[in-house]
Amino acid sequence: MKQLTINHVSRIEGHAKISIHLNDEGRVTSTQLHITQLRGFEKFTEGRPFYEMPGITSRICGICPVSHLLASAKACDAILAVKIPTAAHKLREMLHCAQFVQSHALSFFYLSSPDLLLGMDSDPAKRNVIGVIEKHPELARMGIELRKFGLQIIEGLAQERVHPSWVVPGGVNAPMQPQLRERLLSELPGAVASTQQALNFFKSAIASFQEEIDNFGTAPTMYAGTVDRKGSLQIYDGTLRFRNAEGAVVKEGIAAEEYSDYIGEASLRESYLKAPYYKPIGYPQGIYRVGALARLNVADRCGTPKADAELTEFRQRFGYPAHSSFLFHYARLIEVLYALERIGELLNDPQILNPRVRAIAGVNSLDGIGMIEAPRGVLIHHYKVNEDGGIVWANLIVATGHNNLAIGNSIQQVSEHFIDGTKLQEGMLNRVSAVVRAYDPCFSCSTHASGQIAMKIQLVAPDGTVLDELCSR
Repeated sequence: MKQLTINHVSRIEGHAKISIHLNDEGRVTSTQLHITQLRGFEKFTEGRPFYEMPGITSRICGICPVSHLLASAKACDAILAVKIPTAAHKLREMLHCAQFVQSHALSFFYLSSPDLLLGMDSDPAKRNVIGVIEKHPELARMGIELRKFGLQIIEGLAQERVHPSWVVPGGVNAPMQPQLRERLLSELPGAVASTQQALNFFKSAIASFQEEIDNFGTAPTMYAGTVDRKGSLQIYDGTLRFRNAEGAVVKEGIAAEEYSDYIGEASLRESYLKAPYYKPIGYPQGIYRVGALARLNVADRCGTPKADAELTEFRQRFGYPAHSSFLFHYARLIEVLYALERIGELLNDPQILNPRVRAIAGVNSLDGIGMIEAPRGVLIHHYKVNEDGGIVWANLIVATGHNNLAIGNSIQQVSEHFIDGTKLQEGMLNRVSAVVRAYDPCFSCSTHASGQIAMKIQLVAPDGTVLDELCSR
């Protein structure tokens, strides 16, 4: 028995290790994904005032702080038992659309484009964002400009690009300024044009990745995502829908406060990352996926004209639902287009400049749950407080956690198909890492322990023989 180890999966947020076990003939027998970091935000927030939670939990990640900020604020709204003002609702949604633009641009152009533009087997010394800039300067510029546009909206609304404090329990703490609205409206067409150019390029290049499309996590699963009452994509305030592998809706209309009736969490010995599953089916059979591809599979439509046209073409090419995890890349570009169109709709809404943006109240409920679509998938914040508003218990179910089981299965499939232990090549291992990148995981966000920490200590002889082993139970 031989073992290959990818100690550091590159171009992801956070840290992950992959173990690949080979038999004597060099064929893959099993794989394991190890998430080796522990954040523990649930535990160390106990005792803090609930109104501090948006600011605290946005520090979980520097890539998607807005998503945690909004999910946390929605949980706090529930503790206040208030309906936030209409303008605040729209401003929060716009902020979140901007988060989608900048995060998806980072994933596609910075983290995954070296594989997509330079090739999975290209020189690893050049297979990075610098190599993309050298070989495809125009596409690299598009990625920079798109991310910049999303971050400028966040900064314009919240006065900070990272870890903003503008979103607060009950709404937001300041209205939108008219001059910002006019500036964003003038810059929006350029961002839309760049996204459509990127989509056209990707669609023209995707045929050269047919083997990856066929083998990058193609096992049919359930999908979960939030939609509005009409079944359209809703990233800020929808209800949860599950669709099965055959395309049938198995459950919809799940409100945030009902999540625990349908989502369970299993703890894994080899990882700090828990594994959510669909409760009515059970663990581990209740595997499902979230994120960009899942959202397009779950929703009936996007709800904006340009994105809906792209979604129609996507479904004509790959079916409905589409199962290949390689298509997460394609789905993200469609979602960027949707987010930009939705920003345009919100900017043109007369309510967007209304100065009434915050509802004030005290503790009216001892339990609050916020649910939102982060760029990587469904994000849930659940808090319990005492009569004084102090946190006594918190649980976060983060998007990458939902995908934990699916990522593990995808690693197994890619390894079995591409790795030949008798003739190892760097491109084989890069494809194993690339299938992880397809999910755009954020392990920094998602790791937290439940109960006893998973730990394994091995005593290994110089020849590699394991002499003794101690495992937590």
